[in-house]
Amino acid sequence: MRKFLRLFGLSIVWLVVLASTAWGGAALWFDGPASRPLAAAFAAAFALLVLALLFKVRPLRRAYAACLILFALLLGWWLGLTPSNSRDWQRDVAQLPKAEILGDKITIRNLRNFEYRSETDYTARWDTRTYDLAKLRGLDLFVVYWGSPSIAHTILSWEFDDGQHLAVSIETRKEAGEDYSAVAGFFRQYELYYVVADERDVVGLRTNFRREDVYLYKLRTPPARARALLLDYLKSVNHLAQRPKWYNALSHNCTTTIRLHADDVVSGIPHDWRWLANGYLDELLYEMGVVNHDLPFAELKQRSYINPKAQAAGMDEAFSGAIRAGLPSRPPPPPM
Repeated sequence: MRKFLRLFGLSIVWLVVLASTAWGGAALWFDGPASRPLAAAFAAAFALLVLALLFKVRPLRRAYAACLILFALLLGWWLGLTPSNSRDWQRDVAQLPKAEILGDKITIRNLRNFEYRSETDYTARWDTRTYDLAKLRGLDLFVVYWGSPSIAHTILSWEFDDGQHLAVSIETRKEAGEDYSAVAGFFRQYELYYVVADERDVVGLRTNFRREDVYLYKLRTPPARARALLLDYLKSVNHLAQRPKWYNALSHNCTTTIRLHADDVVSGIPHDWRWLANGYLDELLYEMGVVNHDLPFAELKQRSYINPKAQAAGMDEAFSGAIRAGLPSRPPPPPM
């Protein structure tokens, strides 16, 4: 038994060393020198140094300690990398939104409302709009699929009695010529960006031009809670305009960041694997009773598919109303 425990403990130590070495090499490759040959050389040198320590230093506990110190130095460098608001940004994220809040009135500057002719051909238009929090009616969720059914993009949108909708999509802020990589998203490659937009822009772009599959759910969120969540979002919007943050595909992505905001507003949100495999987030919300529960889930999802309505409406001013026609109703709010 003692021998088994010793072997088991040794296996765990080696697994940790190998995992930290792999992560360190990847961090040097993605976040190290801009020169690819130099970044590759740094990553290889780190891995070779770890191996040399493991096979040359004795007793082994000294080798493990040396590897730990080496990894700590690398991690300290990585954590010290600072995000920036001053880069050559792509045009669709060139402006930072900002919010001014005076009582019930909120004014959003640099709200994105582009006029699209195709996904890449558009007229950039950054609006200033004012919303009345006293007219806030509810909160809606868009779930967007572009490939795997396990992974989706999520967008929240606040609905007002005067017909306005304010959509916020949490994304990466990419530089000119930069593409998104799911693997690079786990490192310090992209700044965090809140796209505050007209639904015709941030949703219509996906339904009508990218041809992604989009579902819209009305949430059982009382207006007071929807207001608190919106104000928490806008606090982050203003904070990012002053102090940028890194996007992270695990801890600060389109859905986990929603979860962080929701935790600031309401307690008791369950921990569930579907916050990460967010293609199934609508199933979780159905089980929680946050979306319409009068229909079987399969029928609810089918009726929540908005692409045909969005494409029929085009980029008309009535887009938001058209995509909501015939949607399952919003569940009544829970007792306060």
